[in-house]
Amino acid sequence: MLQLAKRYVSVVDRVNYQIGRIMMYFIFVMIGILLWSSISKTFFLPSLWTLEVAQFAMVAYYIMGGPYSMQLGSNVRMDLFYNEWSDKTKAWVDSFTVLFLIFYLGVLLWGGLESTQYALEYKERSYSAWRPYMWPIKVVMCVGIGLMLLQAISELFKDIMKIRVEECGHAE
Repeated sequence: MLQLAKRYVSVVDRVNYQIGRIMMYFIFVMIGILLWSSISKTFFLPSLWTLEVAQFAMVAYYIMGGPYSMQLGSNVRMDLFYNEWSDKTKAWVDSFTVLFLIFYLGVLLWGGLESTQYALEYKERSYSAWRPYMWPIKVVMCVGIGLMLLQAISELFKDIMKIRVEECGHAE
């Protein structure tokens, strides 16, 4: 069972690391879109699509980069007591609190999948003047939430393995 958990952690961490490294450069896509928006408003006719595409790019950047951030421990944490705790205590607290995150992400993913299904079924469009279809960004959101859920489970397995090593002195 432990080997299966280690394999899961390895695969999920590798996938989210690679996606996170790619998404890091998405900031340049957003800069390009917003630069074009500024240039077109100044020198040409304003583009209808730039603000909405920038918003979609920002959503993709944050949602797809979230698992990478969690993996690196870059997420926000209340450090009032946390830094003073032992690694075992941190692992116990993290393994408990991540259960709330897993539940939240599960509910969020369920709602996202239903919303995506609705967007596909009824060809949902934005209410803006440009009127893009909504399903592409909803699919990106569902993939990102799914990857975050997988990463949260990976973090739970890592914490359980830390606790087990502390208690037994070894991982097997």
